Amino acid sequence: MQALRVVHEPATGVDLEAAERAAGDLLRALGVDTDTESLRATPGRMARAYAELFTPRPFDLTTFPNDEGYDELVLARSIPVRSVCEHHLLPFVGVAHVGYLPDARILGLSKLARVVEHFASRPQVQERLTKQVADWLSTQLAPKGVGVVIEAEHTCMTLRGVKASGSSTVTSTMLGVLRSDARSRQEFFALAGVK
Repeated sequence: MQALRVVHEPATGVDLEAAERAAGDLLRALGVDTDTESLRATPGRMARAYAELFTPRPFDLTTFPNDEGYDELVLARSIPVRSVCEHHLLPFVGVAHVGYLPDARILGLSKLARVVEHFASRPQVQERLTKQVADWLSTQLAPKGVGVVIEAEHTCMTLRGVKASGSSTVTSTMLGVLRSDARSRQEFFALAGVK
């Protein structure tokens, strides 16, 4: 099987000059004086920061034959997650626990983190992000089962609005055997450290 090159580029590309102008307009509309020495370059920094947040790194999906017939859970715990809430464009950060029950192919372990990063690199909601990671792994790898749990703090909820500091949101998607078999699902949750 050939490695699959994954590239996710914004449909219209990134126009940093337009983004910088828009950032400056937004800050000024909010009453922020951008003509001071310390804030003069802020619209440009803001535009570059969002461009970085919204542009995933391409990667090769490296899979290998499961020559040994390994049939136990493969799990990567505490994969860092950083994304931006699509409703307020404020960050949410946390960890993902991603696992699968292999069939004919196994995946290069770093690719589990790459898949999470890939889907997190756009304005998101956590529920969709969790499902996208699980569905993509299921489609690309065809394992016996896939499990994804994401635990994250949403600054749109902790820094503004209700200001529920310290709260976190947990989402999960289980596919295949990890959904249909209670023992397999419990093993995934136990190994992931999810209560």
